[in-house]
Amino acid sequence: MSAVSQALSGVKVAEFGAYAAGPHIGKMLATFGATVVHVESRSRPDGFRLEYPPYKDGRTGVDRSGCFAIFNDSKRAVTLDLKNEAGIALAKRLIGWSDIVIENMRPDVMARLGLGYEEACALRPGIVMISSCNMGQTGPRAQTPGFGSQLSSLSGFCGLTGSPDGPPQLLYGPYIDFIASTLGASAVLAGLDRQRRTGQGALIDLAQYESGLMFIAGSMLDYHRDGVVAERASNRDPNAAPHDAYRCRDGQWLVLSCWSDAEFARLAGMIGMPALADDARFATLGARQANETELSELIGKWSVGRDASEAATALQAIQVHAYPVNTIADLFDDPQLGYRRTWRRRRHGAVGDLACYFSAFDLSDVPGDVTGAAPMLGADNEYVFRELVGLSCEQYDDYRELGAFE
Repeated sequence: MSAVSQALSGVKVAEFGAYAAGPHIGKMLATFGATVVHVESRSRPDGFRLEYPPYKDGRTGVDRSGCFAIFNDSKRAVTLDLKNEAGIALAKRLIGWSDIVIENMRPDVMARLGLGYEEACALRPGIVMISSCNMGQTGPRAQTPGFGSQLSSLSGFCGLTGSPDGPPQLLYGPYIDFIASTLGASAVLAGLDRQRRTGQGALIDLAQYESGLMFIAGSMLDYHRDGVVAERASNRDPNAAPHDAYRCRDGQWLVLSCWSDAEFARLAGMIGMPALADDARFATLGARQANETELSELIGKWSVGRDASEAATALQAIQVHAYPVNTIADLFDDPQLGYRRTWRRRRHGAVGDLACYFSAFDLSDVPGDVTGAAPMLGADNEYVFRELVGLSCEQYDDYRELGAFE
């Protein structure tokens, strides 16, 4: 645990969430000092534990998942059987202990369990609850299940990704989940501030689908104002040319873009063809866009004789926008990420040494920290319910006999 005073020290969070969207909110709160209790069960563990690689040594196991680990460090983990009356009773006691409840089940599931917002308010007046799901709690598609890839498609991203003459392309990973969870954490903090100032709680209805729309606001405005439907354009950009990725000698790729005629003139000089800046085919943005395929071939002949990092450094030195395309391995060695302590190594009971991802923001006076690796399944049952919630030894044993900790 961190010895440094943290901004959310003393804040108590019950997390009835799984996969990315809910747990990422909890992770951000936990790394700034909140006590976050992640609720799952042994018969239905968090899906990231068993459904998504990678796993330690390639062997699946509830405590061997790297995907679960990256979303759940700094938390406590308990197992409750929410189909069992004793499990529900303990869930209610956990909610009564909490300042915040995070849940990303389908709409109405928490209410059907007797754990919805109205019940939570009775258990803990002034509680803040955030419900994050695909479509929000209301509307004709509210009950539609799915994951981030489907939401990226619905939100328009996939239709804008890929070649104009090819199919739409799925984005890597749960892109929408990260947009929604970051907005969700901000909303939760606003609710917590209101709770502290007024004693009033809040129910936050977060639709991941709607959250994604803000990232295509420009394209939506073009259609709303002018009726222009944005189309796939490969790597091209309406305001920059060239704007593409180029293969390099070391097998890696270099991305570069020119946002003015002067920047293009500097690029032309760097690749040994200064005359291109005055060539009618390339002298203006419109001309470069009209002849971008030919221009990309010329740049590619230059880049293929250089290493990506070498080329990027040379271009940056003359103020041309350029950077190598990082591989996953590069991210762990990147000096910028190292300097800002993005990766914080912690010891996990089953996996061993883990590079835990810290949030992309920090606070100067009360910095956050990764206070521990992700918890093992049900590792904190006794600590949470005896030390935090306040059960006696006899009460804890009674609940265990009743099957609450399934």
